[in-house]
Amino acid sequence: MRKLNNFVKSACAAAAVVLMTTQCTPKQAPVAAVASTGTEAMTILPIAYVNIDSLLTRYDFVKVESEKLLKKGENSRVAINEKGKKLENEVKEFQRKIQNNAFLSEQRAQQEAQRIQKLEQELQEYSARLSNELGVEEQKMHVAISDSVNNIIKIYNAQKNYQMILSTQTGGPVLIADPRYDITSEIVNLLNSRYNKK
Repeated sequence: MRKLNNFVKSACAAAAVVLMTTQCTPKQAPVAAVASTGTEAMTILPIAYVNIDSLLTRYDFVKVESEKLLKKGENSRVAINEKGKKLENEVKEFQRKIQNNAFLSEQRAQQEAQRIQKLEQELQEYSARLSNELGVEEQKMHVAISDSVNNIIKIYNAQKNYQMILSTQTGGPVLIADPRYDITSEIVNLLNSRYNKK
């Protein structure tokens, strides 16, 4: 009887250990597929990456919006240069008048100097405002790009079920990656087809 009790206790303990290891061990996500390359088998992990540098050069929205920003920036520079040349001519004319004693009074010369200082201040404010507007436009573009890329990746991943999708770029934290995990072209194609429908 005593041997039977010990046997039952041992069997129960073994069953408890088996039950605990099967029930308490966390379930792991399945490792995707095993690719066979010649004699070696290589596991393909359920991850992917998008090369941001490549995406930005191939995404039509970025091309169009960058061109708009470039034109706006160029127009701003032209406008600032024109105002700057006008101010420069005003300063030269003021200096010529000072040298030739063309002002009727010192008070009139001071008034002209103050007017020129005001023009200079207005030019600086104008330049800062245009620069700020350009920065705001650029920030809006970056937000729009980020939103559209993230939305497309979510839609894409709903079908592909990757565990992780990384981004890589020159100088970024990912130094090298296997091209089998690169989904950049697929993402760019989805982005461009969605953008060109609009």
